[in-house]
Amino acid sequence: MQRLGLSQNLQQKLSPQQIQFIKLLQVPTAELENRIEEEMEINPALEEGPTDEAEGNEEDNSEDDSEQAEPVTTDSDDTAKEGEVDIKDYLQDDDYGGYKSQSDGEEDERELPIPTSSSLHENLSTQLGFLGLDDRHYAIGKQLVGSIESDGYIRRDLDAIVNDLAFSQNIETSIDEVEQVLKRIQAFDPPGIAARNLQECLLLQLERMDDGQDVDVIVAKRIISECYEEFTKKHYAKILKKLDLDDEEYIKDAIDLIIKLNPKPGGEVVSGIVKNQYIIPDFILTNTNGKLDLALNSRNAPELRISRSYTDMFKAYDKSDKKDKKLKEAVTFVKQKLDSAKWFIDAIKQRQHTLLRTMQAIIDFQFDYFLEGDETKLRPMILKDIAERINMDISTVSRVASSKAIQTDFGIFPLKYFFSEGISTDSGEEVSSREVKQIIKELIEGEDKNKPFSDEKIEEILNQKGYNIARRTVAKYREQLNIPVARLRKEM
Repeated sequence: MQRLGLSQNLQQKLSPQQIQFIKLLQVPTAELENRIEEEMEINPALEEGPTDEAEGNEEDNSEDDSEQAEPVTTDSDDTAKEGEVDIKDYLQDDDYGGYKSQSDGEEDERELPIPTSSSLHENLSTQLGFLGLDDRHYAIGKQLVGSIESDGYIRRDLDAIVNDLAFSQNIETSIDEVEQVLKRIQAFDPPGIAARNLQECLLLQLERMDDGQDVDVIVAKRIISECYEEFTKKHYAKILKKLDLDDEEYIKDAIDLIIKLNPKPGGEVVSGIVKNQYIIPDFILTNTNGKLDLALNSRNAPELRISRSYTDMFKAYDKSDKKDKKLKEAVTFVKQKLDSAKWFIDAIKQRQHTLLRTMQAIIDFQFDYFLEGDETKLRPMILKDIAERINMDISTVSRVASSKAIQTDFGIFPLKYFFSEGISTDSGEEVSSREVKQIIKELIEGEDKNKPFSDEKIEEILNQKGYNIARRTVAKYREQLNIPVARLRKEM
């Protein structure tokens, strides 16, 4: 039996403009210029360039109600209810004529150089051309070079490459013939290229050094070829026994030589144009005699303004016959573009204000750290701490911190760097996990490499220093620092 009934429920949905602002907030400075260019391409009412004050005032005093930016007002009300920044708080003069990013310093208009280089495959293809191979072997060589991955290894089985040659180039060959060409490619630069695994990569590099007289190279080759598994696990006693040696001194120099080899030979060749090589900080912090000055990097935020020609259309409409249907449709279109342009300018302003408020709260929270750059002075800080200080939602702080960086007197750091969990001490205080990580790093750097500290020993030392920490937490922090276990840190 079907029944009709009424029910009331409350739902909260983000408007399309709020969604666009959220996406705009996440964009780092390095990508903001592209985002602005995209907006100008789709909206002819938005243009780049300085504004005339008279023009701006004239636009503000226009009698046409289309310039009151109603969508912005409505969306800002909705945003305010969610704990976000209210656009109205930052638009006191309602000046839509122009916009320029906030920055306390002069802008650096210089273009950063973009280095270029041949790619790994181009480099290898050039060397392949110097071998003087016949057409058949050259085709096999091209197939092998194309199978080399960015780190310099060939991980495809040779029988698969044989099949590729048969199907794609109609070349019937064998694994032995392919391997003969591979051996010649493995003689290319950089040393170790086209290896099928790490063991072969190290051997290829050692063979380049072998003149038949260097004892260290000879021993190193024996270690890699005969005791590779023991070497990876640092079982030096087993290596000595397997090589029939009785003193660690016999293998110490050879192991030092192996450690200096390059495990990723392909990484030495730059792949194509180097993109994103330069980190563009979103914030710039300067310390002037103990006074911290924060500025928002405005390098990629050009001046924006409403197109003068579009506002002139309203004046023409005001003086014309308003009964013209086509003219009304044109004015409606212009009104939509103007509203969209005004919203975008306001959203950029709101983005900047949100970024500055969030970063300033982080600086205030970690003031002692930003004065000197001492990691041990970092306080435990989570997203909620900053969100409460600036009266915003945690998700907003997360978006600001996710892809932004700050330039300080002691380096450039991602904002995520300053967030960390807390560790309690015997005195009842909370210290940053980053402080504990720094202590772990210093302990391991100063340990006796013949007898490196185990995680249990590090736990014991930290507990003696007053840090209440468990062994599994020590292991987690050690792994986050990319430090191997004690057995793998052992040296001769």
